[in-house]
Amino acid sequence: MSTLRPPLRVATAEPVATLPREAGLAYEPKFDGHRMVLFAADGRAVLQARSGRIVTAAFPDLERAAAALPQGTVLDGEVVVWRDGRTDFAAVQRRAAAPPGRAPALARALPASYAAFDLLAEGGEDLRPLPYGRRRARLVALVGPLGPPIQPVPMTRDPGEAQTWLETLPALGVEGLVVKRWDQPYRSGARAWRKLRRTIGSDAAVLGFTGRPEHPSALVLAVPGEAAPLVSRPLTPALRAQAAALLPRWTAPGTGTAVAPGRGEIGYRPLSPGLTAEVEAGTARHPVATVRRLRLPEEFDPGVPSERDPGGGGTNKV
Repeated sequence: MSTLRPPLRVATAEPVATLPREAGLAYEPKFDGHRMVLFAADGRAVLQARSGRIVTAAFPDLERAAAALPQGTVLDGEVVVWRDGRTDFAAVQRRAAAPPGRAPALARALPASYAAFDLLAEGGEDLRPLPYGRRRARLVALVGPLGPPIQPVPMTRDPGEAQTWLETLPALGVEGLVVKRWDQPYRSGARAWRKLRRTIGSDAAVLGFTGRPEHPSALVLAVPGEAAPLVSRPLTPALRAQAAALLPRWTAPGTGTAVAPGRGEIGYRPLSPGLTAEVEAGTARHPVATVRRLRLPEEFDPGVPSERDPGGGGTNKV
């Protein structure tokens, strides 16, 4: 039985602008999914989001798959949903936000995979003090033979190969790279790693939305460098579903107005501060923005759960 129990604070990563190339590094793909710690103990599996919430009920498919793990195993990794040959962030958010009654149907429609990138305990032994290289070898030996949906993430120590990954893997929905020192222990609650994100997006504060809370049509955004709020282009169906699950918990009193191209001044429902949208690069130079995803405060403040997100539907990233 592992001595590690939820809630467990996870290690996180500090953003960097260029690929680190010093000696003694390891590089892993940064999957576009939902951070999750998986505990196998007492004859059952428990899934913990990065914020500390227990979200086992939202992922019955992974709970079943985890039955193959030896007791006393604790994994750190990323839950992803693959659709059309690439990871689908909105789909994994739908899975994470699903109430228990809908979770089995969503598991059949949007099966999840678990990309394990660290082994924190094995057979009840706390492996966090060990260097990454030794934990990695034990992770591959333990998880590698299992096969999907639980698999170890790829890893390379070659910065040239890492650069190739950075340039090619975004086509599969991979956000970028996570860089770790080969001799580094696992530091719970610390920004112990580095991450390099390859994206064409920029972040904008979400001021409000148009449409009904259960069917939002567009977001009103404060994009850096713009003097006035921007009304986004219509949300995609996947983003609309994601927003409908999140926005009601953030709706603030009152109303606001913003100018939408081709429509003039329109009303919108304001939101409390905290939500951020990733928008297409260059949209700040145009009258509208295209939203790629929504982000929650805990993505930018490691280890701090969002009080407005008690149900497990928030963004949990490395």
